Amino acid sequence: MNGYGVSVLVQLSLMAGIAGLLWPEKFMPVFEILMFPWAPSHKAVRLNSFAAIVLSVLLFCTLLLRVH
Repeated sequence: MNGYGVSVLVQLSLMAGIAGLLWPEKFMPVFEILMFPWAPSHKAVRLNSFAAIVLSVLLFCTLLLRVH
């Protein structure tokens, strides 16, 4: 049961990362709210998408190491 929370977090992170790479214009309104003082750009969305994919890989590795 403990691995389900991490599994869901891995899937959500991977989903957000891939969606941000494929459809950055759909994520622009979200980034307008998150990055309020600065104007969001496609480069910022892509960088955050790559970071989300890296985060999902790291979480998946911790999930593999925790499950024996």
